[in-house]
Amino acid sequence: MSAVTDAVRAAAPGNPIGRSLRDSLIVAKRNLIRMSRIPEMLIFGLIQPIMFVVLFTYVFGGSMKIDGSTSAIDYKNFLMAGIFAQTVTFATASSGAGIADDMHKGLIDRFRSLPMARGAVLTGRTLADLVQTALTLLVLAVVALLVGWQVGTYHGTDAGRVLAAFGLLLLLGYAFTWIGALIGLTVRTPEAATSGGLIWLFPVTFISNAFVDTSNMTPWLRHIAEWNPFSATVQAARVLFGSPGQSDSTAWPMQHPVWASLLYSVLIVVVFRTLAVRKYRSATA
Repeated sequence: MSAVTDAVRAAAPGNPIGRSLRDSLIVAKRNLIRMSRIPEMLIFGLIQPIMFVVLFTYVFGGSMKIDGSTSAIDYKNFLMAGIFAQTVTFATASSGAGIADDMHKGLIDRFRSLPMARGAVLTGRTLADLVQTALTLLVLAVVALLVGWQVGTYHGTDAGRVLAAFGLLLLLGYAFTWIGALIGLTVRTPEAATSGGLIWLFPVTFISNAFVDTSNMTPWLRHIAEWNPFSATVQAARVLFGSPGQSDSTAWPMQHPVWASLLYSVLIVVVFRTLAVRKYRSATA
């Protein structure tokens, strides 16, 4: 690893941004190779979202009202954007647990001894998690189509808009992995990182528009849900997928969900990447 990193640095002298990017890609490659040798990580990561799709579709689908309709088809099309968003954000827990495990085993200290950019270790890890999340999202989209998810039924859409929706979902997932990275650097064990990564995700994902129409919530709770960054991405995905959404809301994130989703995700990346890299430096100093 040291020889490879030295060669990379020599290839881009005097260019710290280029070196940081290349170092990050080297670490990302290392993590992807590690993940490929543990396929059960991907398999178990798929089981939960598939269960959510099946359970919510067939257990709750006929009793949920979307724009006054209790049609199971309407609820399927409403639900899938929420399931996709929940899936990408729940990757936060595994990201934090992975970093905590590396810290616990002393691997982070060995990385720090190499001549590489300080933020590359965390950036490489989050990029590898992003690739894994993208694969999970692809499989989940196929499952959604199999259970009756329809794209563009309510509002016109095209392939570009669908890809943009998945791009926003992945950006949100990437942003949340930085929160997981900070948690992983803060706690002492992978088990604590897993618990800490999930505890706050449940209120974020359920106090939102992911599974129910927020118009049925009490006013104060609806206000929180509509300004939730998670809700903005869900709403943006629904708009781009051509699915039913929160058409009666006056909250700015619900009226301009694509811009709100981008702003929220970029802000989360900037804030939590800064905090995580700072924590990494102090934790390994």
